[in-house]
Amino acid sequence: MDINRHIEQTNLKPDLTDKDIDMLVQQAIDNQFVGACLPPFWVKRAARELKDTDVQLVTVIGFPLGYNRTEAKILEIEKAIEDGANELDIVMNVSAFKSGMPWPKIELAKCAQLIHDGGAMMKVILETSYLTDEEIISATKLCSEAGTDWVKTSTGFSSAGAQVGHIKIMRDNAPSNVGVKASGGIRNLDQAKAMLDAGADRLGVSAGLTIMQEFNESR
Repeated sequence: MDINRHIEQTNLKPDLTDKDIDMLVQQAIDNQFVGACLPPFWVKRAARELKDTDVQLVTVIGFPLGYNRTEAKILEIEKAIEDGANELDIVMNVSAFKSGMPWPKIELAKCAQLIHDGGAMMKVILETSYLTDEEIISATKLCSEAGTDWVKTSTGFSSAGAQVGHIKIMRDNAPSNVGVKASGGIRNLDQAKAMLDAGADRLGVSAGLTIMQEFNESR
């Protein structure tokens, strides 16, 4: 198993600098990570460095709370694709979802069409720490029906990140053509393997170098 091909090296810290972005991009290139995930403000800079590589440029939309108006998310999507993003991780409107409103599915369907028309892929962040198991099932199915390419556990900004049990629920309830991304709190190889064994296809981590070192030492 080439674990690097499951890793999206990530830095979404509010106080990161241009040097942090350049370091993130170089780490992704040097380790042949599948992706580099970074804030929308830095997409254009990173795109210049990644354009001749097979590293996916990932950014976030409606981050980190998700209750932005749909129109705001649409503008973010348009700009992110224009700047060179390949994959967009959208935070689901948990507030509307928990209110029983149909809008989250409508919103995500609008986003999916725009993203796919732009030649990019969509992930939806459920923020599973706010959801019951039953709500995770419902949200996973809702996102899949809306046209997402991936469902994702967490922003990393909530009270808890990825949980093995939640990954299993998401994998069991997403169709085979929808990937599962585990993110939040994955800091070592054992945690990474546990997520992959539970059904995750991608790992959003800031500890990619640590995981790779432990992986290489274990071979």
